[in-house]
Amino acid sequence: MKIKFYGVRGSLPVCGREFERYGGNTTCIKISRENAHRIAIIDAGTGIRNLGKEIVNNSISQSVINILFSHFHWDHIQGFPFFSPAYNKNQRIGILAMGRQGKINNLKEIFSTQMQKEYFPIGLETMGAQFEFITYGDKEQLYGATIITAPQHHLYEGGSYGFRIEDESVTFAVCTDVEHINGIDPNVVSLANGADLLIHDGQYTEDEYKKFKGWGHSSYLHAVDVAMKANVKKLIITHHDPDHNDDILDSMEYECQKLFPNSIFAKEGMEVLV
Repeated sequence: MKIKFYGVRGSLPVCGREFERYGGNTTCIKISRENAHRIAIIDAGTGIRNLGKEIVNNSISQSVINILFSHFHWDHIQGFPFFSPAYNKNQRIGILAMGRQGKINNLKEIFSTQMQKEYFPIGLETMGAQFEFITYGDKEQLYGATIITAPQHHLYEGGSYGFRIEDESVTFAVCTDVEHINGIDPNVVSLANGADLLIHDGQYTEDEYKKFKGWGHSSYLHAVDVAMKANVKKLIITHHDPDHNDDILDSMEYECQKLFPNSIFAKEGMEVLV
């Protein structure tokens, strides 16, 4: 599988020369199979705008484009109204809430509300694409891949969900917007156990986390702790704080690699083969 990052920033997008190398768009990740022309998307932060342009410009054709959502905070859905394939009347788009079966009464309403006329000139119903809003359980088979989810502490228990995706004899886990509020969460460790790749929230330094404990995010040291306990092969830190410029992220990555050498901080446009 190939993973490409279109947005690696948390909370809100940023711009400026000091953010050029890591990027300023909020969370969006594309997953594609090497031997099959299929893609899936995790979260629809502002990075999904460039992904949508790429899909259109490269004439990528897929009957259904599925977007898996870790949760629905603004920085993870704010790019959705600017996703070009959503304006194609021949395109089906799956909006998937993994792990939330029976827990969300109206998934469609989450997206229609942010696009009502007071906030956006085009309503959900007039975008054009055929939308399918689906809530799934904790373990599903989708297009040959097994997806396992686990609730994470993000302001409250189950505020976000982590994903474990098993496909083509490889496994990777995505645990963004997670806080280990009372020590490292064993459920997150279990989700990532033995994974070829762990993508984990690392918004804060350890000193910053002491100030922002309870805000729903991890320090990069928490991510390293999970990676070591879960015995993963590679760690990618994402959901960078909007106040962390390129130089700050370079220094954080350097310190992180001292503890877990096969680790890297996510950059917008970065591709990783799993």
